[in-house]
Amino acid sequence: MAWISLFIAGLLEVVWAYFMKQSAGFTRLVPSVACLLSMFASFGLLGFAMRSLPLGASYMIWTGIGAVGAFVVGIVALGEPANLPRIAAAVLIVSGLALMKFTTA
Repeated sequence: MAWISLFIAGLLEVVWAYFMKQSAGFTRLVPSVACLLSMFASFGLLGFAMRSLPLGASYMIWTGIGAVGAFVVGIVALGEPANLPRIAAAVLIVSGLALMKFTTA
């Protein structure tokens, strides 16, 4: 259950990052509220996962899912560039996440 919670927390990190961008510096109400609510839920699920998972693995996986997810959302939804160095960086992050998952008890 902890790993599922951590995965959902990571996805919610992507959600709040997207809405933070859409809030235009917290000047737009609906995206600002969506950002704060998804942020609260993400932190709550991360805290729940950390009850039984190690700090380092939990935090690395949470931020990694958020970073790679925000990268993909930026490309797909916001038209950000997808060049080889940026894609290679994302692949390296995913590789590190997989290694951390498989080496964590």
